[in-house]
Amino acid sequence: MCERCLLAETALTRMRGLLGRRELPSGEGILLKPASSVHMAFMRFPIDAVFLDRDLRVVKIAADLRPWRLAGARGAKSVLEISAGEAAQRGLTVGDRLVAG
Repeated sequence: MCERCLLAETALTRMRGLLGRRELPSGEGILLKPASSVHMAFMRFPIDAVFLDRDLRVVKIAADLRPWRLAGARGAKSVLEISAGEAAQRGLTVGDRLVAG
């Protein structure tokens, strides 16, 4: 799903997330773990938030999530943040399983 993916496993790295960045290039992302929701406070650009269960199966996709919005998913254990439109461009749908590698 992303060729260059950061892993945010601490409270500080999850809170910081993508703050301060001006864009998220195609192929890049950040995996927030554990997380079942995201906020877009102070963000400068939209993203796709892909909510994953413990088996990395997609439970929800919040596409084109704009600044100052919130999104969450019941049962999500992690959230993959990728550039807006990337989920649709790659054909990602609810029920797909991502493979860590």
